Amino acid sequence: MDWWIVGGILLILAVLIAAVVIGFFVFPRRTVRAVFKPLLWMLYRKRLVGLENLPRTGGAFIVANHVSWIDGILILWMLPRNVRFIVDGGNFNGGFMERLAGAFDTILMSRSPKSIGRALRMGRDAVRDGDLVGLFPEGTLTRSGMFQGFRPGLSKMLKDRPGPVVPVWLDGMWGSIFSYSEGRFFRKWPRDPRRILTLHIGEPLPAETPLPLIRSRLAALGAEAMKARSQRTRVLPRRLLRSWKRRGNRLKAADSTKVEVSGRELLLRTLVLRRVLAREHLGNDQCVGLLLPPSVAAVASNVALSFDRRVAVNLNYTATSDTLNACIATAGIRKVLTSRKFMEKFDFQLDAELVYLEDIRPQVRRSDKLAAAVATYATPSWLLERVLGLQKIKPDDLLTIVFTSGSTGTPKGVMLSYANIGHNVDAIDGAIRLNDQDVVLGILPFFHSFGYSVTLWGAMTLSPAAVYHFNPLDGRTVGNLAERYKATVLLGTPTFLRGYLRRIPKEQFAWLDVVVAGAEKMPRDLFEAFETRFGVRPIEGYGATELSPLVSVNIPPTRSHAKYQPDRCEGSVGRPVAGVAARIVDPETMEEIPGDAQEGMLMISGPNVMRGYMGRPDLTAEVIFDGWYRTGDIARIDSDGFIHITGRQSRFSKIGGEMVPHLRVEEELLRLIAEGGEPEEGDAEEGERPLLVVTSVADQRKGERLIVLHRPISQTPEQLRAGLIAAGLSNLYLPAVDAFFEVEDVPLLGTGKLDLKGAQQLAEQLTADRGVAQTE
Repeated sequence: MDWWIVGGILLILAVLIAAVVIGFFVFPRRTVRAVFKPLLWMLYRKRLVGLENLPRTGGAFIVANHVSWIDGILILWMLPRNVRFIVDGGNFNGGFMERLAGAFDTILMSRSPKSIGRALRMGRDAVRDGDLVGLFPEGTLTRSGMFQGFRPGLSKMLKDRPGPVVPVWLDGMWGSIFSYSEGRFFRKWPRDPRRILTLHIGEPLPAETPLPLIRSRLAALGAEAMKARSQRTRVLPRRLLRSWKRRGNRLKAADSTKVEVSGRELLLRTLVLRRVLAREHLGNDQCVGLLLPPSVAAVASNVALSFDRRVAVNLNYTATSDTLNACIATAGIRKVLTSRKFMEKFDFQLDAELVYLEDIRPQVRRSDKLAAAVATYATPSWLLERVLGLQKIKPDDLLTIVFTSGSTGTPKGVMLSYANIGHNVDAIDGAIRLNDQDVVLGILPFFHSFGYSVTLWGAMTLSPAAVYHFNPLDGRTVGNLAERYKATVLLGTPTFLRGYLRRIPKEQFAWLDVVVAGAEKMPRDLFEAFETRFGVRPIEGYGATELSPLVSVNIPPTRSHAKYQPDRCEGSVGRPVAGVAARIVDPETMEEIPGDAQEGMLMISGPNVMRGYMGRPDLTAEVIFDGWYRTGDIARIDSDGFIHITGRQSRFSKIGGEMVPHLRVEEELLRLIAEGGEPEEGDAEEGERPLLVVTSVADQRKGERLIVLHRPISQTPEQLRAGLIAAGLSNLYLPAVDAFFEVEDVPLLGTGKLDLKGAQQLAEQLTADRGVAQTE
């Protein structure tokens, strides 16, 4: 009887196989769909967004991003209509593969010009005949997860306007075995069982739409897709907890005070700190201030607050007491964590209670140590997450507030969520590919968004170790730390890099492999000089505090896996990182500017865009339009998708990596002049001519330097500088003595407004005539 059952099963299987084989020849499309549909259903969960945008009848071009080997198969599975993809015929040689392509009327082409031309004609004809024709205009699979430039094939297909263009973005395949994540195809374990795939379908675009505009619309879909996915991603504290446990007894963090901790040791200290702070000091306080330099203690304090679901606010210890108190009031801070040793260097008068870390040690109980030890060494991560309540944290919950002066000089609290910073961590991981052999030099303060996002959360959540020092200008200590810990990654500003050229022996940077510069324009000569001395060529990135901060970055040469696609362009600030979209708009009308390399206002969208300015919805509305952030920078985007910053609309300078608002300096100078007995402006007969304007020129050492153009006044530059110092302005806000220029008239536009561009050009001319050091 048993043999009859086995025989029956084998017979049924044989009939099914025969049916599939016969069906493949008679009804190939239906048969293939019948076989692949349950298989793909077992591997993936699909979602469709914007299906109403797909034409139900008639022809159209389906334009998609390209992340994995099976993108075409997945799109065919997800869409209700057949799509005739134009693909490389080299991947479909042989009987079965060729018949598989034929089942879906795939248009095959080789790399010969004749074959390409034939495929393009077939695609145009198919759209005219009412078919959907799909293509991947990037031309190749992305090696970095970043969206690439378009090849010219699409524009050739659209020249006769055969039909509309429907952008679609397939999200969820990066990280799969079919993508190039981790620097390889196939040879890696799948990360997620039944990963969620979402196909976002955009509104159809007319065939006459310029190619750059089509690319921009597709990138915008990608940004929306990443925003949606960020809501399903495990929040940073949960990821960091697992990372520290995996690091085990290997070094995870160190600093210039000779503190060294492993992953587990750092977790133990942080859990103890969290318990004591919650019990003894913080009560129900939601926002907690920190006045700490980059250090192991600062890392533990920030993470302890996040473990306790509080908002950490790292305060700028280079600011004045008045500025700090304005930040404290805005965030509603009642307690500030700091160190007695650190505060000995300052004379702050703060409107908040100071909690000294040195006072916490005596308050630690045995029960605190025991509970932290059990959590660290004996409790699995998934259980510890629940004990701490980390599963209650939502991606849009507030993680931190970073204060920035922007262009007005008034501190604005930039609210950044767990999703904001988490996206930046993932972006750094995708672009730089940090590994457990890397050591990051953490020289940027945590009140700076780049330091907070990358050298704190990025280094701690991902695989590498990090070494911290409070003074990035202290070349001797930075060099010693780099040598001692064999630092491989350095993130800084061009000002810092130029200082290291003079102060650090080349053997101390012998292990340096990645150098990323931001916050200022990178001078051309610095690329060559740094590489000549240290053997590593820096790359540039771009960001803003309101964008968490990373927007774009060039891929370092040693971390690049792209053989046939550009992933860096010197002189640019790189391509937008994965999930971030950039567009260029007219600064006046806010209409998108079509066409490659045309200058305009740079707008950014993605999961990195801040929640807003704390307590200032009016200021938030001035910079965020329908989810797009107005950067204030003038830029262009080339045909390969690289961003080139060409100027600034906002009136501030970046000096030594810090934003210095021109308006604040102007206001103080006018006050000082008025107190000296002179009118701030001309009389009515002179048309209320401005007395002065503050502008800037390029500077070789600090990126930019302030220039003051003024009409005749009685005070000397020395007197005005002394007045600015007395007013409490920091050194970055002080124009040099040789930066004051007397002019007959301050440049004005025909409307009577300040001619800012004219003022800058005049300043450049005057400084060149005087011989003041500057560079391009």
